Amino acid sequence: MQPVLCLVTDRARCGGEDRLVEIVGQAAAAGVHLVQVREKDLEAKAACELVRRVVLAAAGTRTRILVNDRLDVAIAAGADGVHLPASGAPARRVRAVCGSPFLIGRSVHSVEEALRVASEGGLDYLLFGTVFQTESKPGVTPAGLDALRAAVSAVALPVLAIGGVTVARASSIAATGAAGLAAIALFTRASQESGPEGLKALVAATSQAFDTPRHVP
Repeated sequence: MQPVLCLVTDRARCGGEDRLVEIVGQAAAAGVHLVQVREKDLEAKAACELVRRVVLAAAGTRTRILVNDRLDVAIAAGADGVHLPASGAPARRVRAVCGSPFLIGRSVHSVEEALRVASEGGLDYLLFGTVFQTESKPGVTPAGLDALRAAVSAVALPVLAIGGVTVARASSIAATGAAGLAAIALFTRASQESGPEGLKALVAATSQAFDTPRHVP
């Protein structure tokens, strides 16, 4: 199957806002499905301006733009949805405000949490992690593939894996039944190393890994 691929932004790690917008444009052209704008330190006005630029960068593609946590920014900037942190507002409350087809996702870190938020309704997908050790969250013990598999089996919602994701690990993620994956460094490095062609190659390699999953050890 073709995996859902989600680019999570970090302007500090990719070289600033202009470079972030450029990478989003390249990723959208390459076929990345979702972009989560996750710039928590920006004030509302600056966040709106950045999200508007990101929306324009992805215009004309199938890529959907989400804003981390800030529903007000997502609506004001014309984004396609919002990604709620584990501590965020209930999805059903957000859905009551935005309706459909506004896309709503949520981060979860355990099977129990996945079950609870899925039962509350209003969500389109879950983002489960941290699956592997990652430089984004040093010192955090990874949940591992078994926990990811358990979360996937426990809920009907699509579950994306995040945390330490690489192309080499994509087939192991696919073998858990996950719908796809999300990452910061995976996409940023591909663009920095090889530009648009690097992102196209990344999308192709990840899709191939999900088409031919290996058994998880």
